[in-house]
Amino acid sequence: MELNQHGEVMSLLGNVRYGNFSMSVYVFYIDHMLVDTGASRMLQVFKPFYLEHAIEFVSLTHVHEDHTGTAAWLQREKNVPIYIRKEAIEDCEREATLPLYREKIWGDRKPFSPLPYGDEIQCNKHTYDVIHTPGHEKNHTVLFDKDRGRLFSGDLYLHDEPKVIMESESINDMIQSIQEVLKLDFQEMFCQHSGFIPNGKEALQRKLNYLEDVKGRVMMFHHKGYSIKEINNLLFSTAPKIVEHSNHEYDTRHIIRSIIEGSNDS
Repeated sequence: MELNQHGEVMSLLGNVRYGNFSMSVYVFYIDHMLVDTGASRMLQVFKPFYLEHAIEFVSLTHVHEDHTGTAAWLQREKNVPIYIRKEAIEDCEREATLPLYREKIWGDRKPFSPLPYGDEIQCNKHTYDVIHTPGHEKNHTVLFDKDRGRLFSGDLYLHDEPKVIMESESINDMIQSIQEVLKLDFQEMFCQHSGFIPNGKEALQRKLNYLEDVKGRVMMFHHKGYSIKEINNLLFSTAPKIVEHSNHEYDTRHIIRSIIEGSNDS
């Protein structure tokens, strides 16, 4: 585990490896609040931090197992309240059914019983607006501290130019969510896979520009009669390794399909 301090925020970085494929995820801690919990395979490296620090509650950005993997342990062993969007509670209360590759990379996700967010969540010193940002996941949320211009972005950002998404993701929803978040006054952004980004608004704008450009090109080729396969070959000639690792749950084609299916003029 790698531990860093960014002003008031402590970041915990955990890494996992499966074969020749590796992934990392961040957990953030501020004012006795934990933002996300990482994957269950990270529990042993995160546990000393959990035991040594007072955690008054946990705020979850979404239900995916790399963000909720140690939530059941925290609830059982530290008896802390855990918050998530109301519509995601039922998923949390069931043990996750995961594709094999995700279980191998992240580990399982045991059931736990979270509480529903309100419109905001209050720490000792900070108040965060809880903002619904679907796209990556239907109940994804971000936390925004308007007094300090700080955003905990979950998986809204990830990186500037995504080349793959999961089959369940929506590029059109993602674009709308980013557009709404960019209306907020922030700079500091804390991303669960890229860590601390001091110029977060600029980074999120770059992602929006990229997604809008890809959407424009996809729809141009679609209106000319090109198939999803043909558009994929034109825009994404090389498939990232995760496409094969995930048995195509992650794929470049999902970007194209989600844009076409989610567009009013498709």
